Amino acid sequence: MAEQASDRYDAGQLEEKWQREWDERGTNTFSEERMRSPSDPYYNLMMFPYPSAEGLHVGNIYAFTGADVHGRYQRLRGREVFEPMGFDAFGIHSENFALKVGVHPMDLIPANVANFTRQLRRMGGMFDWNRTVDTTTPDYYRWTQWLFLQLFKGGLAERKEAPVNWCPSCMTVLANEQVIAGLCERCDTPVEQRHIAQWFFKISDYAQRLLSNLEGLDWSATTRKAQENWIGRSEGALLRFPVLGEGSDESQLEVYTTRPDTVFGATYMVLAPEHPLVPEVTSPEQREAVEEYRAQASRMDLVARRKVEQSKTGVFTGGHCRNPATGERIPIWIADYVLMDYGTGAIMAVPGHDERDFDFATAFGLPIPRVVAAEDADADTLLTEAFTGSGRLVNSGRFDGMDTESGGRAIVDWLAERALAEPRINFRLHDWCISRQRYWGPPIPIVHCDACGPVPVPEEELPVVLPRVDDFKPDDSGVSPLARVEDWYRTSCPECGAEARRETDVSDTFLDSGWYFLRYPSAHSDDAPFDPDLTRTWLPVDCYIGGNEHAVLHLLYSRFLTMALHDLGHLDFEEPFTKFRAHGLIVREGAKMSKSRGNVVIPDAIIERHGADSFRLYLMFLGPFEEGGDYRDQGIQGPVGFLKRLWSSVVPVEGLRESDPDPEVERKLHQTIEQVGRQLPGLQYNTSIAAMMEYLNVVRAEGRTPARSEVEPLVVLIAPFCPHIAEELWARLGHEESIFEGANWPDFDPAKLQEEVVTLAVQVNGKVRATLEVPLGITEEAAMQRAKEEPNVARYLDEAQVRRVIFVPDRLLNLVVA
Repeated sequence: MAEQASDRYDAGQLEEKWQREWDERGTNTFSEERMRSPSDPYYNLMMFPYPSAEGLHVGNIYAFTGADVHGRYQRLRGREVFEPMGFDAFGIHSENFALKVGVHPMDLIPANVANFTRQLRRMGGMFDWNRTVDTTTPDYYRWTQWLFLQLFKGGLAERKEAPVNWCPSCMTVLANEQVIAGLCERCDTPVEQRHIAQWFFKISDYAQRLLSNLEGLDWSATTRKAQENWIGRSEGALLRFPVLGEGSDESQLEVYTTRPDTVFGATYMVLAPEHPLVPEVTSPEQREAVEEYRAQASRMDLVARRKVEQSKTGVFTGGHCRNPATGERIPIWIADYVLMDYGTGAIMAVPGHDERDFDFATAFGLPIPRVVAAEDADADTLLTEAFTGSGRLVNSGRFDGMDTESGGRAIVDWLAERALAEPRINFRLHDWCISRQRYWGPPIPIVHCDACGPVPVPEEELPVVLPRVDDFKPDDSGVSPLARVEDWYRTSCPECGAEARRETDVSDTFLDSGWYFLRYPSAHSDDAPFDPDLTRTWLPVDCYIGGNEHAVLHLLYSRFLTMALHDLGHLDFEEPFTKFRAHGLIVREGAKMSKSRGNVVIPDAIIERHGADSFRLYLMFLGPFEEGGDYRDQGIQGPVGFLKRLWSSVVPVEGLRESDPDPEVERKLHQTIEQVGRQLPGLQYNTSIAAMMEYLNVVRAEGRTPARSEVEPLVVLIAPFCPHIAEELWARLGHEESIFEGANWPDFDPAKLQEEVVTLAVQVNGKVRATLEVPLGITEEAAMQRAKEEPNVARYLDEAQVRRVIFVPDRLLNLVVA
């Protein structure tokens, strides 16, 4: 039994003691034998943090505590819970901070990781520190590079040139999600567009599978919807518009549209400025204007170009194509709101039935015919705005009068007879660009040979170690700082032995985090990224809790990588996370927390003053865990007081009664056990805590001395939230083992849930005239007798006759009188 302290509740001393006990006993650590043969394994995962210099903030502790409560509850239910923790430590955030403070990231990150580890230990998490991962260590990123090679060999990684968002301040590529209002999210610098050769993973090949599998996942509905929207499946048609003019007889402009029913209203064509046919269709008279516009568009970021509300600009190319439905000659324009990375990089413009096309046609004086009309609309009425709804086809030749859906199908079939159309499914999801022109990341394990092309580094030569480079600041050249380290990048080709160059880009940090959950069980393995037996035992993850901001990046990428590894024969499953729940967000005094507002809560001082248990309990009591809550500095006093009352209800143990609980207390106990056991699996933490607080008030009613049988179950119920005080009270109650090893989750007796006294409403002609406290199960006859004794009921019965009695046991007595 652990050494017991005094009878005074000292949270700091008690928590330090039990964290030491857990380490010495190995309470949260899996031995190799236990890891390989658990009786009832449960993998409880939380999103590993980026170790910033500021340390963990209250939002981190909120997320980790919520996940830890779930893991500890499952353990008390008899599951063998594996709950690891690691650090997502590569990436531009770390590198930028290192540049700012003038410390090399190889020195900065280990110090940050050590600080995070201290904070995570102090919060009382049930983490297995024997199986942690750090993405910046060569023994981890060796296998990140191995994963790249598997996808490369499987045809799922390719190098190609593509337009990208480029931040001239951060000097690297940005994802679309990292551009806010045309500015870099990190430094607020205006973003521009560049064409750079980069490495991509072919996630678009998995679009339909990623979408179809969502239906079977036990995930938060908001997360599933976010992925569904991001994948963006649409059903439509590919239409072909023959290009007119000399030398263009064989050329066709292909467009993807979800509205083939409107093709008779296409009065002009718009190409993306980067479209490869732009030079061919541009007339000599328009070439200068077209080239100037293309240069202007190239300086815009891709996100700004996607915005519907931006003013429409464009240039006529001087070229024309033929509308395949009408046979009419229509002009070809270029405009920056059309992008090469969606559809075909060309659109048929139907200004009568698309808002963007209407605005563009209005600005440039182009025709706006109507080809779809509502049932009660005149087909010849001039349009003052785009009609985007469904209806019947008009001004559409043989298809007039058909509804938009059947008419669209019929038009596609008709054009298909001349090879001018075919049905097509399209996805918004684009291939994943993993190249980063920065220093702080895993080198991509490719060697470029003039004779052999891109050659994979042999697996036995992994890892390709990131060298220590003192001058790691990026420049505006578009190449990585590693390209300045000649003695590192110069090498020989693994295939032909000729002089070659290493790839100098590093990989996206989302690749590091896309597979870390596979590594945790096999963190000690030197010969494989994930041991097959351990992986079959523990994967897929039973429960994953994290932020919904990662719905379309980390979570989607992890699903793709798992599917790819499954298809390549490395995994037996294709979905990594059986269950995912998104936690809510914490605000402070009604305002979003941010460093610029100066209202970010750092937990160290609060835990030092009140203890980790009180802090954990307060955070889980703020509001529904999946919604978040409003952090108020004084709000912690309630949880602090509750734990003090709990302590004094148990300590000293010698003062507890050994008798059975009082009937009223026993009933409340069973109600509390039922409610908490029902709500914890659904992460309904705040209401579970409220139920325990209410129960303790009953136990401590004035003049009562608590019985052991009344408080011991409460100690187990509170243990997932407040593990330190629960351990101490459990030990003081005479138990040798940790509460998480020796305790069983308490059972409730359904027969003891019912109240012995119920409130019975008495109505006369449907109006409540009295409420009675009556014994549970009272008969109709007895209820009538009690009702007649009530003055406010009796006066309605004095001169009236009861015609009918409606009796709902334990709830209602309604007397119908006349």
